[in-house]
Amino acid sequence: MLDVKRLRVLREVAAKGSFSAAAESLAYTQSAVSQQIAALEREAGTRLVDRSARGVKLTEAGRALVRHADVILARLADAEAELEAIAGLRGGRLRMLSFATAGATLMPQAIARFRELHPGVELSLAPGEPPEALTRLRAGECDIAMTIDAPFGPDEDDGVERLHLLDDPMYVVLPRKHPLAVKPRIRLEELATENWIGGSSGGCPDTRILMRACQAAGFEPRIAFDSDDYLAIQGFVAAGMGVSLIPDLALLAVRDDVVVRSLGARPPVRLIRAATMHDGYRSPATEAMLAILADVGASFASEREQLALAS
Repeated sequence: MLDVKRLRVLREVAAKGSFSAAAESLAYTQSAVSQQIAALEREAGTRLVDRSARGVKLTEAGRALVRHADVILARLADAEAELEAIAGLRGGRLRMLSFATAGATLMPQAIARFRELHPGVELSLAPGEPPEALTRLRAGECDIAMTIDAPFGPDEDDGVERLHLLDDPMYVVLPRKHPLAVKPRIRLEELATENWIGGSSGGCPDTRILMRACQAAGFEPRIAFDSDDYLAIQGFVAAGMGVSLIPDLALLAVRDDVVVRSLGARPPVRLIRAATMHDGYRSPATEAMLAILADVGASFASEREQLALAS
């Protein structure tokens, strides 16, 4: 394989017309230039330079190699410039996946802040529920995947590093005409005989959180319908098909024919996290976005606490 440093020396010899002039330009000794050219000729397997008392002259092979060297060195310079841009957050790309409720709440704010600070980085955001997003993260198809975890049980030892952003509390959603709708706060025990609208068991851990909370309240919830679409869940609730627990991030839009009620000071919560590969390379753009996501998550939590105190 041809050595890039020796290609630079050959190009300088061609440009200056002598070993001595090339040595002065490169801050080498003339002997060092001669040695570099000799080594390059061994690598190329042919003579590249004709030496004479009147100076040096490239052979046909030398001229051909210099033409290629110009292209190679130009591409290397471009690559170095791009790497410097990425390191300085003036370029590069950042690929993210997010489940729907974070995609509608946390991500717009985080992306807006990131673009303001680092406009040269190419950002992409695609939808992905946590199981799919983690699979794609492990496959190298994204840099950050938004995930949901239950607060009980240890994290899986799956090679994924999770940055906690916020606790997302659950609220109970009832039909507006439900007898308990007049109460500002409801205990889960009061809903033991209700039908429940829950998420599918193979998706996010929301259903596991619902089941655990109801069991802690002393009953097994009777799941009447499954849906992972929170607007659809509100529709089932409004139609009187049951009640449901819906997380705070999914309650940006609330139908007029349902009511949202608190479950008290210690409601069930789901953990919202940003996932990266534990042993993978994290670019400066990834690090910057993780810091912004953490700040956005903290802001959401703070605003929620202020609203709770005000109410």
